[in-house]
Amino acid sequence: MQYLLLIYSDERANAALPREQVSEIVGAYMAYGEALRDAKVLVGSNRLKPASAASSVRIANGQTQVLDGPFAETKEQLGGYYLIDVPDQDAALSWATLPRCASRHDRGAADLGDVTAGRPVSRAANSSPGCGGFSGAVC
Repeated sequence: MQYLLLIYSDERANAALPREQVSEIVGAYMAYGEALRDAKVLVGSNRLKPASAASSVRIANGQTQVLDGPFAETKEQLGGYYLIDVPDQDAALSWATLPRCASRHDRGAADLGDVTAGRPVSRAANSSPGCGGFSGAVC
């Protein structure tokens, strides 16, 4: 089963950290990713640019609106993800522990979500434009 680990942190607090502490935290995440790869459970992962570089897409009255930055003000921002493939939820929960360095500095949180076992959603040439060009989507 695949699980998505969403990694959140406080961008403002992180920006105020000394460079050495940031290096330590990044190193812990790199080691965490390497441990996932070594265990052959990592499907994919990536860091995200700061929330200020994000866009929000909304549909209102049949019109698509693209807004700069995050829609909601929150204390923590989505900073990255790990997609893992493990036998069950217990195994996923055991991997969902944040790197010790991030936890030790009381920085960050992770949400764990089970990726649907339904048919995959894929981009298709003949799909409805109203569904963003994806087949299998419910629109």
